Amino acid sequence: MTGRTLVVCEKPTAARRIAQALDEEGSPEGYREQGVPYFIARRRGVDLIVVSALGHLFTVAQRGGGWTYPVFDLKWVPAYEADRSAARTRVFIKVIERLSRGVEGYVSACDYDMEGSLIAYTILHYICGEESLRKARRMRYSTLTDRDLVRAWETMPPSLDFPLIEAGRARHEVDWLFGINLSRALTLSVKNATGYYKTLSIGRVQGPTLNFIKEREVEIRTFVPVPFWVIEAETEIDGKRYPLEYKRRRIETEREALEIEAACRGREGVITSIQSKRRSQAPPPPFSLGDLQREAYRQFRYSPRTTLRAAESLYLEALISYPRTSSQRLPPSINLVEVLRGLRRRRAYADLAERLLSKPRLRPRQGRKDDPAHPAIHPTGNLPGKLSKMQSRIYDLICRRFMAALGDPAVRRNVDAEVDVNGHLFHLKGSQVVEQGWRLFYAPYIREEEVVLPALREGQVLPVVSLDAARRYTKPPPHFNPSSLLKLMEDEGIGTKATRTDIIDTLFKRGYVEGNPVRITDLGFTIVETLGRYCPDILSVEMTRRLERDLEEIQTGETQADAVVREAVEALKPILAEFKTKERLIGVEINETLRAEKLRANVLGPCPVCKTGEIRLIRNKQTGKRFAGCSNYFNGSCDTSYPLPQRGRIQATGKSCRECGAPIIRVIRRGRRPWELCINFDCPLKRRGEKRAG
Repeated sequence: MTGRTLVVCEKPTAARRIAQALDEEGSPEGYREQGVPYFIARRRGVDLIVVSALGHLFTVAQRGGGWTYPVFDLKWVPAYEADRSAARTRVFIKVIERLSRGVEGYVSACDYDMEGSLIAYTILHYICGEESLRKARRMRYSTLTDRDLVRAWETMPPSLDFPLIEAGRARHEVDWLFGINLSRALTLSVKNATGYYKTLSIGRVQGPTLNFIKEREVEIRTFVPVPFWVIEAETEIDGKRYPLEYKRRRIETEREALEIEAACRGREGVITSIQSKRRSQAPPPPFSLGDLQREAYRQFRYSPRTTLRAAESLYLEALISYPRTSSQRLPPSINLVEVLRGLRRRRAYADLAERLLSKPRLRPRQGRKDDPAHPAIHPTGNLPGKLSKMQSRIYDLICRRFMAALGDPAVRRNVDAEVDVNGHLFHLKGSQVVEQGWRLFYAPYIREEEVVLPALREGQVLPVVSLDAARRYTKPPPHFNPSSLLKLMEDEGIGTKATRTDIIDTLFKRGYVEGNPVRITDLGFTIVETLGRYCPDILSVEMTRRLERDLEEIQTGETQADAVVREAVEALKPILAEFKTKERLIGVEINETLRAEKLRANVLGPCPVCKTGEIRLIRNKQTGKRFAGCSNYFNGSCDTSYPLPQRGRIQATGKSCRECGAPIIRVIRRGRRPWELCINFDCPLKRRGEKRAG
């Protein structure tokens, strides 16, 4: 390369790191134009203009006007033209356009995935022109360390990664076609049928995911518990109690359970045989993104979004590799010794890293899943500076999992002593780790309990100190949590590692689901039920899965992007045609739920005065001010009312003041902690100066 080269990055932090790594002196010149940061680095006589995008600067939009459906004619436009909230992208486009003048070379240095490849492509295509695409090259890296960035620069292929770009373009266009048409159809069904407007959305992955939650809810609500019985028994050895497990975990009838109880209670047991086995436990594989999100939820109750945000911040600080990966494998190109030497400098890992470095050979446990773009998530060996609590936890989890994957198998010794109690067989079981292996590295996150049995012998008599036949009931399947829902989406092959978290978030934002565990709301239930009755293809997992396979085949060159987009249009046409014929029925059904939800949202609690009405949030039509009043005001039987804060969002808490009985509300204001208060201005607790009335 000669002259000036434009290097396009995805985020400002990444641009700074890339500029520092590529500059021969390690100190590029930094500039800021209209708030847009960029850098000039010098490498082998070439000026590298390293500039950052702000995520996607271009997006898909409708060609032509009209807020209707179906709409299949699309175009790519600057993001600020399609979305008012993306107004800042206009400045980035202008600055990049100016910086690209007179440039002789172009490099895509965005994150190496579909999104990153597409971001750089659209910038080059729409800002720099077609000629730039023929000259452009692609940096491919998995960490933002200097060594990886320099290696990525020195080994750049001579052209852009067009299969990945085409796959990204097709995914955006397919998702836009499904999202815009189905969401407009839902929204307009209510508006055209009732005149009421509320933004509703559904998409090709959102629909099946919401249906999973609805089906689980139906399964739980219709579940009929079935009784069964278990035999609970304990023995005592050397003053310590141990459980005795009956040979059958479940007894189907109470009669049989009581007969066993009567035969064994007060009797002694005799050990008839003892089996001791050593079992090897292989190390866990390193994390893929989904694995990390599930483990962070299990350990810390972090949502998938929280975990991803923390991991991305660690990646931008060059502390871990690229987190949006589905791989559970560490390829030979990763210098494991160098990473461990870096971890050894951190006091918490010094001894652990030294143990691994003393091994004659490092062999990581490789998982089944692979990703052609990136390895499993692993630390880079760089020393972190000050981390937040969340970042520190995720970083520790990744480091320890990485070291555990390099550890030896652990060995457990399992003991099973068969105990005869008056002709009935029980088991006395113990389990103990005899070789720590990989568990030493992952110890803070292992929750298995050991049962260490004393020395036993055949013929030994054991007292049965307690024995009962206990009634139990079968349980319904659990509600999904964000982690288990993410796992189901992975298993079903819908969405991608980059989009699944956003899809779950959207279900919450739209009010279709709530809480943790995740429960479907009446609105979400109605939308799935209605669509399932009139347009079931919208909820089809198979159609979504087939499109995902087609998108993957674009990356491998087995199919063309335009063909996949045409296939999506052909799949949508009959769905939307069917929707049109049922539009009014769908709109009326959904509107009934919307009205009921709106009424419920305005109910703050029971009226403490008349005891029969509800205290509701009411807005004065003339002044726009809000207050709380009893629903019986309208029939003249109760005139109870309360003033309310005029700023912030008000939520019912379901609680009443312990002193005056008035509802307690939660007030939520941006930039402040939510707080709760009794809505009764004359509450005696307030007069006494107590802070809370709940």
